[in-house]
Amino acid sequence: MSAERRNADVIVIGGGIHGCSTALHCAMRGLSVILIEKDHAGRHASGVNAGGVRQLARHVAEIPLSNASMALWHNIADLVDDDCGFTSDGQVLVAEDEAELEGCRARVADLTLRGFHHEELIDAKELRSIVPAVSESCPGGVISRRDGAAIPLRATQAFKRKAESLGVAIREGVRVTKIGQDGPNWRVVTDAGDFLAPRIVNAAGAWADRIASDLGEPVPLSVIAPMLMITAPLPAFIKPVVILRGRKLSFKQFDNGTVLIGGGHLGTPLRDENVTLLDWRKLAISAGTVWDLFPVMRGAPIVRAWAGIEARMPDDLPVFGKSARHEGVYHQFGFSAHGFQLGPGAGAVMAEIIATGRSNVPIDGLGIARFTTTH
Repeated sequence: MSAERRNADVIVIGGGIHGCSTALHCAMRGLSVILIEKDHAGRHASGVNAGGVRQLARHVAEIPLSNASMALWHNIADLVDDDCGFTSDGQVLVAEDEAELEGCRARVADLTLRGFHHEELIDAKELRSIVPAVSESCPGGVISRRDGAAIPLRATQAFKRKAESLGVAIREGVRVTKIGQDGPNWRVVTDAGDFLAPRIVNAAGAWADRIASDLGEPVPLSVIAPMLMITAPLPAFIKPVVILRGRKLSFKQFDNGTVLIGGGHLGTPLRDENVTLLDWRKLAISAGTVWDLFPVMRGAPIVRAWAGIEARMPDDLPVFGKSARHEGVYHQFGFSAHGFQLGPGAGAVMAEIIATGRSNVPIDGLGIARFTTTH
């Protein structure tokens, strides 16, 4: 019955973890919701990322949203009736040399002055006690102890199921073709008919710029395809997630012994074809970084590689909050390959803004107006 609904209080466009989370949190506030997804929930960025649940090394503008989200991750089963494979063994940013360690020191000092204490500087001895397999040449780094990882598609599907159980009408395999005003409502035209609501959320990921443009709010979104690869099982040698900032790397060993290697090397996205092309030369660079930092990995075979289609903004910050032009329009996209951790909290904050007009979590600097307002 609910799947046939055509009118709602809120229409969410996009069924990634952000769209599903916002739909869930709106439903928890008593709002009726239709979620429209052109493929299936978690088909792109939300289902195929590295699964990092990371406060570590975030831009200052994102930290309040990240903090709000981390509180939900640590009780995720209470929210969505599934632990989403979430583990919290910390995340470590490894400094490869003294210059990088000095940058880490300056960053932690700056965050402390701003009142944020989730990042701690660690020296070479503590680094090796936490990550024994790391190269002896690394002088230290930064740890965020409450960080961890989860299973992306499982988490996105858990949010979808919970939203559906609270009455959200999920329409998968439905493509939005146009959006326009219809009296007090927004008319969302799709290949499965029209839907009406006074409020719409643009959570369409790598396709969100087309919706924003349709609404007269063009943004300089670029489409990217972050690549990942996974090894055959190895004996357990590392618990926390490890990231680098100089050379691109993120690194996580699962309970079954397999090791996920990512960190930002990009393939080629073909968003209109819904496919990505891998760049094996860049994947070889990632493998070389692992070879240098983790000698234990030198005999590990790579068994699979893949890439998702994601949206990146020029400043690597999401577009999040109310439209700069229209009443009843909200944007939630452009998470620039680090949006998975933000999903639970961003949905709660967006639902709060939709329901009350404001949020208790500061989102300054994330609005769409930064791309449309001339300074």
